[in-house]
Amino acid sequence: MATKKLDPVTLQVISGALDTIAEEMGHVLFRMSFSSIIRESQDLGAGLFDTDFNTLCESESTPLHIGSIPGYMKGIQETLQDGEWNEGDVVIHNHPYYGASHSPDIAVALPIFYEGELVAFSANTAHHLDIGAATPGLIIDIPDVFAEGMLFAGIKLYDKGVRNEALWQFMGNNSRTAQALKDDLEAQIAAARLGVKRFQELLDTYGKETVFAATAQLMAYTESVMRQRISEIPDGEYFAEGVMDDDGRNRGKTLPVKVCVKIEGDSVTVDLTGSADQVPTGFNVPFDGSTKVACYCAFRALLLDAETMEVPVPSNQGSFRPITVIAPEGSMFNPRFPAAAEARFTQCNMMIDLIIKALAPVLPEKVTAGNSASLSFVSYSGLRPNGDYWVFLEVNEGSYGGRPFSDGPDCIDNLMANTRNNPIEDLGMHLPMVCDRYELRDDVHAGAGKYRGGIGVVKSQRMLTDGFITHECDRHIDVPWGAFGGHPGSVGKIEVHNQNNPEKVDELPAKFSGVPTKAGDVMAFYAPCGGGYGNPLERSAEQVLEDVLDDFCSRDYAYEAYGVVIDPDLKLDLAATEQRRSELSRVAAE
Repeated sequence: MATKKLDPVTLQVISGALDTIAEEMGHVLFRMSFSSIIRESQDLGAGLFDTDFNTLCESESTPLHIGSIPGYMKGIQETLQDGEWNEGDVVIHNHPYYGASHSPDIAVALPIFYEGELVAFSANTAHHLDIGAATPGLIIDIPDVFAEGMLFAGIKLYDKGVRNEALWQFMGNNSRTAQALKDDLEAQIAAARLGVKRFQELLDTYGKETVFAATAQLMAYTESVMRQRISEIPDGEYFAEGVMDDDGRNRGKTLPVKVCVKIEGDSVTVDLTGSADQVPTGFNVPFDGSTKVACYCAFRALLLDAETMEVPVPSNQGSFRPITVIAPEGSMFNPRFPAAAEARFTQCNMMIDLIIKALAPVLPEKVTAGNSASLSFVSYSGLRPNGDYWVFLEVNEGSYGGRPFSDGPDCIDNLMANTRNNPIEDLGMHLPMVCDRYELRDDVHAGAGKYRGGIGVVKSQRMLTDGFITHECDRHIDVPWGAFGGHPGSVGKIEVHNQNNPEKVDELPAKFSGVPTKAGDVMAFYAPCGGGYGNPLERSAEQVLEDVLDDFCSRDYAYEAYGVVIDPDLKLDLAATEQRRSELSRVAAE
């Protein structure tokens, strides 16, 4: 079916059509959804997949969503209700031990039939507000996967076009936000149905043989480019390690993360042997749905960045093929059933940060310094006067490390966390909460360097009613690393106070579960700041002055870290700066 060779023009046209289908699917999904985590943050992924579950195209959304769907599809194949696909079927799936990224990310998958033959699949995933777990919205300190809420494995919500009303009612009775759950699933179904329609139209236009010849060539092309980029890295084994703060229960017990990147010709193996054993909370990572996908994301970002490629490379299964991932069974990155595995994102980001660190000596012009490399995922919840739950999920921004040719971006999701920020106006319109502060951190400095690290966000959210907060985060201990002479960044922190008693401030750990709150309680999240790239003494004195004028840097820090002397009237003293930098250079040489 995919043997004929296509001319470049036809190939490019079909490639563009596939990309457009995926983007349209994603657009319909977030525009039709009701919960802000999908509608505003766009915590979703959508695409088309062949019958071997290869990614044919993907929406430009959160990498962990779209990269995980082949794993979902394989898990569905193992567990599919009745064991076969029929026209009109709609399958839902979120089981982390059958390929899902984690349980709140529910997939909707539809078969695509053409002239009576099953030829492909249209599928998407989206993060849902609440699936009936132990705590509202997010779950960390839980004993096993069954405490994560409703688990669906290959279940047909629609069987031959007929909706399973009993299942629909069951979901409504087992979620704190039942209406949002069902409304968002309807949006997912609509997006997947659009994918079916658009792909069938593409087959009508060009024919099945031509379209699948194109998808095979596109995947082979992407694979060849990825292999070429890998082959440019010297063969060898490259190592890096870091630590996670804790597992959300056992405070003071850090968890090692160890990465070995093995380059052999045009292929790469990421070996996580030596990382922490699986933990007794939800702070584990599903291997197929998240661990492997994080590694794929790392190398796509390093080697196939669209902004640095003369010709963008199609996003498809080909980019995954040269990459092998190893994580011992029973480890944090490959837990054994029935270990809980919901709170898995910060480990993925730390792993990517360490892959970057490991490869820094051989890819100096492609890597960053240490990034915030975590994820602040917060669930705020409470009861409305009528007794119904409200739940708000928010992803807070982080920061990048300094880069080879520019400063690290400030206050932005980084690495695998590609979600958008939720507008504070939306918050005030729909929920009993107020954002008191939303700005760049001014209590610490980003890592100094020729190119400084990015500055993390500080966001303070105030509860207007009693309720609960659960928070998934990390990097309150392991400082983002500096690269090539750059200085380390700064770790994050979380503070809680009540507006009626602002002097009494409590500092909380990075992750906590179901903490009760009173009306007027404020949670302030301070994101880590990125590390610096390159020798700070090579940063121009004028750039340092600009940072001081922008309140990104104090005069004292400019003097200590950059050797730049700025007068009290905020004027550069170039002669004193030259002398100070000479002194610092001499001390460093000794």
